[in-house]
Amino acid sequence: MKQNASITFVILITEMKMDIINRLQWRYATKLFDSSKAIPAEKLEILLQAFNLTATSYGLQPIKLVVLKDKELQEKLVEHSMNQIQIAQASYVLIFCIQTAIDEEFILEYFNRVHSIRNTSKSILKPFQDFLIADFEGKPQGDIENWATKQAYLAMGNMLAVCALEGIDSCPMEGFNPEKYDEILNLKEQGLKSVLLLPVGYRAKDDMFGDFKKVRRELSNSVIHHN
Repeated sequence: MKQNASITFVILITEMKMDIINRLQWRYATKLFDSSKAIPAEKLEILLQAFNLTATSYGLQPIKLVVLKDKELQEKLVEHSMNQIQIAQASYVLIFCIQTAIDEEFILEYFNRVHSIRNTSKSILKPFQDFLIADFEGKPQGDIENWATKQAYLAMGNMLAVCALEGIDSCPMEGFNPEKYDEILNLKEQGLKSVLLLPVGYRAKDDMFGDFKKVRRELSNSVIHHN
């Protein structure tokens, strides 16, 4: 009986692995969205949870996600997105932002959260807390924002995979005018800077790019094994 259960478990794991690869093969940078199809609320919630669960350096989460579903505003932003029509067509436009002030207050808030959730003694946390405060106080603002931007890329990579698993189409974008986005969405007043865009929705039937084969290196040219 135990042997049968073990075999069933192995089969399930194998099927899951194949499904993940198939879903990643299925995804592509969507060029045309079907604007008549909306992402259900429960699917959006999965994406938002995935964003919040993304690994970040030190666990500090120096990023925030702006969820845009205002069609009028989406259309207005197309001209500030290199005229990429996906911005207007998408069910949602997810805007990855960095927090510009990684200061003592921000770091203390994180360690207070660690103490509250894990009940870790503040005396144990204090050495690392003090190290991070001193470290970030000594960094130029440009270095801090560059570090935070790298965390946004981690979040986008995570969400691209989750989108694929959930059958949601997406198109990662760097080509936009962050200053205009920040101005129109009042991000500066919230201590934020936009760095990446991710329109999400469902592909249009006439998006020919959906049928294109993926162009990737052979795995042997992408991965180096050191045994």
